[in-house]
Amino acid sequence: MSVAVHPAVADQTEARHIFRSALKLGAFECLAVLVIGLVSKRLDGVIEVALLGVLVILSVLVVTFLPGIWTRARSIEGISGAAGIGLAATVVFLIVDVAFFQSFGLYTHRWLDLGGGSNWWYHPIWWMVGTYLPWLGAWMLANQSVRGGAASAPAAALSLLGFTVLVMVAGVLLRFPGAGWNVGTFGVALLPGLALATVVSVLGARRK
Repeated sequence: MSVAVHPAVADQTEARHIFRSALKLGAFECLAVLVIGLVSKRLDGVIEVALLGVLVILSVLVVTFLPGIWTRARSIEGISGAAGIGLAATVVFLIVDVAFFQSFGLYTHRWLDLGGGSNWWYHPIWWMVGTYLPWLGAWMLANQSVRGGAASAPAAALSLLGFTVLVMVAGVLLRFPGAGWNVGTFGVALLPGLALATVVSVLGARRK
């Protein structure tokens, strides 16, 4: 028996809904990587850094919070559903990446050098990060709904960006290996930044 997805129902984790959402998110990830890859190959200097910064921030926010919005995460059910969307979306990207992106050389030599000359090194990382971001993003939205009755993606995004910048600045000032004032450091700092933002979102959230 199939259950219709209704926009007013919390924790929407029906299999058909998860599958469709994963396809949409996976298509977005493919488009985002394509645009970022082309910018990285064709531009240089300040323009490249500025565009990459904007693209990375927008892409990360979409991947982090959209699955939780789609599942209307309010409990562990919706949170796990959002993580499932993220994981399945990475499979969509993997197929497109292997079939198209790698075949016409989307990635720069810097990308290849980072992976030891292989385009395959980042797939396990992509699976993990692609699941981690929506998982904690949905957790933040669920905590907001429990605390205030309504989830606010903009507020969650500001919290995430704030903690990410804080971690990035700390890494640079403490001379963490490889840390610098660049997009790569921001991307790495986002992972612990999201964890900190999620912990803070738990404060004041009373579970029934």
